[in-house]
Amino acid sequence: MRREIIPDGADSLTYEIREIVIIANELKKLGLELIYENIGDPVAKGEKIEPWIKNEMKKLIENDYSWAYCDTQGVKETREYLAELTNKEGGVQITENDIYFFNGLGDAVAKVFGFLKREARVIGPTPAYSTHSSAEAAHSGYEHLTYNLLSEKNWQPDVDEIFNKAKYNDSIAGILIINPGNPTGAVMPRKTLKQICEIAEELDLFIIADEIYSELVYSTAERVKLSTVIGNKVCGISLRGISKEIPWPGSRCGWMEVYNKDKDKQFKKYIDTILSAKRLEVCSTTMPQMAIPNIFKNPLYEIHKKNRRQKYEDRAKQLVEIFKDAKGIKLIPPQGAFYVTALFDENLLNNDQKLEIKNQTIKSKIDELCSQKHIEFDKRFVYNLLGSTGIITVPLTGFYSKKHGIRFTLLEEDDKKREFIFTTIRDKMLEYINYTK
Repeated sequence: MRREIIPDGADSLTYEIREIVIIANELKKLGLELIYENIGDPVAKGEKIEPWIKNEMKKLIENDYSWAYCDTQGVKETREYLAELTNKEGGVQITENDIYFFNGLGDAVAKVFGFLKREARVIGPTPAYSTHSSAEAAHSGYEHLTYNLLSEKNWQPDVDEIFNKAKYNDSIAGILIINPGNPTGAVMPRKTLKQICEIAEELDLFIIADEIYSELVYSTAERVKLSTVIGNKVCGISLRGISKEIPWPGSRCGWMEVYNKDKDKQFKKYIDTILSAKRLEVCSTTMPQMAIPNIFKNPLYEIHKKNRRQKYEDRAKQLVEIFKDAKGIKLIPPQGAFYVTALFDENLLNNDQKLEIKNQTIKSKIDELCSQKHIEFDKRFVYNLLGSTGIITVPLTGFYSKKHGIRFTLLEEDDKKREFIFTTIRDKMLEYINYTK
C-alpha cells in the first residue's frame, strides 16, 4: 500500500481462547481426539436446554414482531422489565432509557472502548479477560493498563494499586472490574466493590463492570452488583447478557446498564455517541431480547438458576479435592462462574520440559510450536498437554498475566469424563513439573 493502513494497537487484538483451536484442529486431522476445555459454552459441553425454555421460544416464534427490527436501544418492554429488576435490588434507580442492547457483549465491549478518546485509558485486572484487555490496548495503541488480582488473596483486586496508579496517571479515565471473574472465578466482596466506587468518586473516574456471570455466584460468596453500591454520584456501566445465564451463547444478546449518566456532561456525550453508533446498525437481534422477560418471569427460572449454581459449586469442590495434594500447583477455589485457574509454583517451569507424545507426527508439530522464540512457559505446557491428551486449555499468560498457569472449565456434563479431565490435567501438570531428560 502507498501508505500505512494498520492502526496502532492492531497487534493487541489477540484471543488465545479461540486461537488455540486453530492449532488443535490441525492436530485433529492427524488423528488426535480433542476435548474442548478452552471456551465457556455450557451447551457445547453437554448442558441440555430445559424444555420449558424451549416452549417459551416456540410461543415467541408465533409472534410476527419477533421477526422484525426493534428500537435501536432494544425492545422497549424488555428494557422496562430489566430496569425494574435492577431497581428492585435497592441501589441506584434507572429507567428503560438507561439500557442499551448489543449483539453480544463482544459488540458492547468493542463500542465501549472504541468510542473513548484515544488518550483516555481504562485500568483493568490482570489476569484479564482477553476481550477487554485487547479492546482497551487496541483503542489506545499502548499496552493494556492493569492492576493485580492477588492469587494469595483468592484473586481479589489490589485496591491500593488501583488508587495509586489512577491518582498518578491522569490518562486513566475509568476502572474495569469483572465480577465474578474470568478467568479466575473470584467474587468481589461488597467492601472491596465499595472501595473501588469510592476511588472512582474521589478521582472523578467512571466504572465498567462486566457482570455477565452475576447470576452464577456460589453459596460461598455474596452476590453484589455494581448498581447496589455505586451511589448517585459515580458514572458507571454494567455489562450483562443471557449467554451464560440461560444459557444461550448463540443468541449473541447482551446489554449495558448505564448509571448516573446525567451526572457528567462528558460521560453523557460518550454514552450518546455509543447510541449513535448503534443507530448505524439499526438495532440488535429482536427475538432473543423479546425472550428475556418470558423466560425470567417463568416460576421455574429461579429454580433453574439455583440448580445451575449448585452444580458448578459441587464440581468446584470435586476439583479442589482432586488437586489437594498436588505439590507445585496452586488451585484457588472459584466462588462463581464456571472457570478455574491452576497456577504453577514460581520457578518450576523451564524450556526443557515435555510430556510424552506417542504419535510422532503430532510430537514433531508440538516440538515445532514449542521452539518458537519468546514462547511463555505455560503456553509450552498447554501445547504439550494438547499433544499428549487432546485436552485444550488456555495459558494464564494469554489473559495478560505474568503468572504461569492454565484456565479450564467446570462445564463437562458427563460425570466420568469430567473426573477424567480433572485428574488428567492434574497428573500432566505434575508430570511436566517433574520432567527429567
